[in-house]
Amino acid sequence: MFRTASLIAAVIMSAAPAFAAEPGADASVSLTFETRADTGAVMVALYDETTYGGGQPVRAARIDVAAGERTVTFDGLPDGDYGVKAFHDVNGNGRMDTNPFGMPTEPFAFSNNAVGNMGPAGWDRAHFAVSGATVQTISIR
Repeated sequence: MFRTASLIAAVIMSAAPAFAAEPGADASVSLTFETRADTGAVMVALYDETTYGGGQPVRAARIDVAAGERTVTFDGLPDGDYGVKAFHDVNGNGRMDTNPFGMPTEPFAFSNNAVGNMGPAGWDRAHFAVSGATVQTISIR
């Protein structure tokens, strides 16, 4: 059912923290996250269409909410369509907590504030165009 919650968390947590910009890539994405709690961290992963369904993200970051951070910017991206998967690690234990049935017990969100049906939001709802400087606010609930 929501077994993908642990997969999302694993991919976000295992992604390399730094990526080199592609030559000639000058687009950027600035993401601001609205959270209900001021603790822990937001774990965020940026995907292209080929990786959104289960590959490694093109970029990933940890935003220290407890220290007052709310925004991350990914620079050096080629123009194109991207999607975001994120969760709020409220208790700061480094993983997305779930109940015994695999349902997330910590807040999560997707770009465009897309909502999934019995799982993560699909690419069709979550993707957005990036050209130049792109800004998006995502509510994690």
